[in-house]
Amino acid sequence: MTQPPPGEVTLLLQRIAEGQHDARGRLCELVYGELRAMAARQLRGMRGETLQPTALVHEAWLKLVGSGADFTGRRHFLGVAGKAMRSVLVDHVRHKRSQKRGGDLQQTPLDESVAFLEAGEVDLLDLDAALQELARTDADLARWVEMRFFGGMTNAEVATLEGVSESTVERGWRFARAQLRRQLEGGSA
Repeated sequence: MTQPPPGEVTLLLQRIAEGQHDARGRLCELVYGELRAMAARQLRGMRGETLQPTALVHEAWLKLVGSGADFTGRRHFLGVAGKAMRSVLVDHVRHKRSQKRGGDLQQTPLDESVAFLEAGEVDLLDLDAALQELARTDADLARWVEMRFFGGMTNAEVATLEGVSESTVERGWRFARAQLRRQLEGGSA
């Protein structure tokens, strides 16, 4: 799949923000491949998962278009899409667990881009709770983790979007991983 011309996604997002809802179809055509790749990365390695990447994209898309959010550009949109996918996954896991009524709960391995998560299996709901705790103490770091982990962005992309240096994001990323590791291992962050 080829990348859209620079700025086309941003222009479409601006048109949608102005109320031109006909731009949604073209936007979907342009970003669908990236959204599906993000969904596939998030679902990779999730044992026993019945949710497919296409379904995850569709559910996240419904959250995005219904949010009324004003996106600043393609990267911002994809970052928010990653967060929407996280929300869909968390809701999906909660729903499955409520049906099991506490039965044989499975641990969920997640994205390979996070070293401490590679080594073992981490429960998605535990990760969500850890991210919420991180957001209470440092909203920027939590947002960066979401962009990196759920949005598939690089440190450079996060830095550009956030208007900070890449080294600042790298330091924040290391600190956030350590905080999340401590919390997920049962220690105090």
